[in-house]
Amino acid sequence: MRERAGSGRYPRRFLAVSGIAVAGATVLLGIAGGVLAAVMARRIVTPSTTRSDDVRIHSVDLVAGTITLQSTADSVLQGDYSFWFSGDTGHAHLGEILRLTPTKVTRRILRVDHGDLARAERGRLGGYSYLGPWDLGFAFEDVLVSTDVGDAPAWLIPAEEPDGRWVIQVHGRGVQRQETLRATPVFRDAGFTSLLVSYRNDGEAPRSGDGRYSLGDAEWQDVDAAIAFAVHRGATEIVLMGWSMGGAIVLQSATRSTLRDRIVGIVLDSPVIDWADVARFHGGLLGLPAVIASSALEVLGRRWGKIITGQTQPIDFGRLDFVTRAAELDLPVLLMHSDDDGFVPATGSRALAGRRPDIVTFLPFAVARHTKLWNYDREGWNQAITNWLVEIAPTERMSLPGRPGEVAAT
Repeated sequence: MRERAGSGRYPRRFLAVSGIAVAGATVLLGIAGGVLAAVMARRIVTPSTTRSDDVRIHSVDLVAGTITLQSTADSVLQGDYSFWFSGDTGHAHLGEILRLTPTKVTRRILRVDHGDLARAERGRLGGYSYLGPWDLGFAFEDVLVSTDVGDAPAWLIPAEEPDGRWVIQVHGRGVQRQETLRATPVFRDAGFTSLLVSYRNDGEAPRSGDGRYSLGDAEWQDVDAAIAFAVHRGATEIVLMGWSMGGAIVLQSATRSTLRDRIVGIVLDSPVIDWADVARFHGGLLGLPAVIASSALEVLGRRWGKIITGQTQPIDFGRLDFVTRAAELDLPVLLMHSDDDGFVPATGSRALAGRRPDIVTFLPFAVARHTKLWNYDREGWNQAITNWLVEIAPTERMSLPGRPGEVAAT
């Protein structure tokens, strides 16, 4: 006897097939998510070798000393900026904005250090203002800091009258120690000797065994070696300053160094306070769900993750989270961050400042992007550091008119 349509085993067969299809789709989505998390994890800890030229050059007038660029969030910022062009083969220094339209911005060319800017088609703006200490006009010494992975090059710029106060400058991810040169004049004016360091896998210092970033969980050892170097050379009081990922590194150094008693304060510019926050932010920029970023950090934090990432050791993200660990900090901190950072969200900085107002002096910016705070407002940035140094170590040498520690918001 023939079964009627819509009865008997056909609906059950349809449901079974549909269930298998849904299960299969779920598995495929899970696999795709796992692949994306693996790719993201590997990308986070793999040092980049090149940076893309992301700004189109419309025209260059070397006679008038002007350049017209595509309008982007970075190219329309007020202030002076470094400009790399033609695949980093050339470098110029750009100044004030002369004309601005919705699609183009014309800026003053302050100087061309090298390369043929007139023939360039694309470039990228950066916060570097100096390519080396020679640009500052100060006496300096090329030194090597002995670390457990080898000798790491550093620049030592002595104070005019050295008295034992040092600042150790730690650059961010994907850049080198030139990034930190901007801070040398203000610290030197305050009487500090500056040590601008490199660290494992940054392209200047030796590679670690796996050639991977540890996001501060291992690099701090190179800063610890720099602290030992400074003490050997006469440092009695040390300020640590970290930029971007360098902020995560110096926070580890300040809490894990065997020479913590020599550290008197921490300065942070656009710092990473919590890597989970940064991973979620970048996942969002790529249109990925938050679970992908969380899974990527899970990969990086597990021993088995080395199969995917090439790391020798997993990363302890709990130890790197200074929102959660805020209560453990016991040093004065000057923290500067822009809400439109675009690379490291300011949420972690604001959270840390909110949890530790007793030790954290927070200088917020609204429009300055990532590690370009000095470029955007040099006077305000310098004054914030000067005032903070007076506040943490008031001496006759560093006394200034006005109220110590007063910082104006930007």
